[in-house]
Amino acid sequence: MPGVDVKLVLRSTRVVTPEGIRAAAVFVAGGEIEGVLPYDAVVPAGARVVDVGGDVVMPGLVDTHVHVNDPGRAEWEGFWTATRAAAAGGVTTLLDMPLNSLPPTTTVGNLRVKQDVARSKAHVDVGFWGGALPGNVKDLRPLYDAGVFGFKCFLSPSGVEEFPELDQEQLARSMAEIAGFGGLLIVHAEDPHHLAEAPQRSGGKYADFLASRPRDAENAAIAHLIAQARRLGARVHVLHLSSADALPLIAEAKREGVGVSVESCPHFLTLTAEEVPDGATEFKCCPPIREAVNQDALWAGLADGTIDCVVSDHSPCTTDLKTGDFASAWGGISSLQLGLPAMWTEARRRGHSLEDVVRWMSAGPAALAGLSRKGAIEAGRDADFVVLAPEESFTVDPAGLQHRNQVTAYAGKTLHGVVRSTWLRGTRIAADGVLAEPTGRLLERNH
Repeated sequence: MPGVDVKLVLRSTRVVTPEGIRAAAVFVAGGEIEGVLPYDAVVPAGARVVDVGGDVVMPGLVDTHVHVNDPGRAEWEGFWTATRAAAAGGVTTLLDMPLNSLPPTTTVGNLRVKQDVARSKAHVDVGFWGGALPGNVKDLRPLYDAGVFGFKCFLSPSGVEEFPELDQEQLARSMAEIAGFGGLLIVHAEDPHHLAEAPQRSGGKYADFLASRPRDAENAAIAHLIAQARRLGARVHVLHLSSADALPLIAEAKREGVGVSVESCPHFLTLTAEEVPDGATEFKCCPPIREAVNQDALWAGLADGTIDCVVSDHSPCTTDLKTGDFASAWGGISSLQLGLPAMWTEARRRGHSLEDVVRWMSAGPAALAGLSRKGAIEAGRDADFVVLAPEESFTVDPAGLQHRNQVTAYAGKTLHGVVRSTWLRGTRIAADGVLAEPTGRLLERNH
């Protein structure tokens, strides 16, 4: 039974726990979940009771794929606005990608620069991925010891010159080094040769852009990645899967015991190529949003567990970089604040439950990153919650988002699931769109 140090009891008729959805009272002490008790459990003297009625209490979302771009390109986003958007959208933990900031997170010194910038601006908890580049194999172990959660690499050009891709020999070298100390390599898997052979046309036609990033580029890169992971006994994670063609290959590798996992993103699961208007480069990302039939197959991969988690790949930019030309516009979807309602809207339409959404967007990403205190409402975890009104809907107004640049592919869409409040270690950090002062912490990989 929770003790007298309980300071908060959060009650709801619908709490999503690992055992299912039930009426419960969540007892919180010292920023941690002390226990999940029956709804009408006796409350210790002095504890504050917050009863949210029929709104759903879920574990805070964990988003392991966010491009904050700070320092160096803070006009694209920045820690202040990114973490405010996260809090407003029910995300209580995010991991920052190593590129698009200057400097990139490729040495311990660069990591310290980024941590110093983030420390006073974090409205939610923030951790960091390191980067694997052609010349930094010697930096990987020191970065790991300094607390990064793993290492990102590209197999095709990243779009920024300070973060070049790895060729196959460099990939093998980095993967072997990382496997040697038990680390995780996360990979943007598009094969550069397939991309080079694809037709490249400038202009505003989405069909032309889609043809320039064929599924074969993903499929070939993932096949080679799995082969290398099998050979080296390495752990690898496929980022932002958009080609459902690769799912059988990934599923077979998992059955064989290869250390491979995979994520997809809300935009691949809720938006389709057929609905992208010509010139609407707010829909541009790499790999691209594909056809509806491909999306159906991605959902099947989610349902059967081949896809491990769903994260945003929030990759914002300034408005001027989203020109009407798909060839030259910056590739990235801004969705950090909207991932939960976007996913819930489509999940409920397809017959999935909020328990599924929690598995994909809280428990799955937490497990990927080894964040053992995050991702579930159970004793011993951090008291990170999102309170959601799942039956309510709203229409996305870009001007109402916390992102620095109000450019989003979801503009004008009606989504189900209104975030009432977000809680970080038992403190309410967002309520009905009002944000508290930053109380987030910088996280390091558990040693």
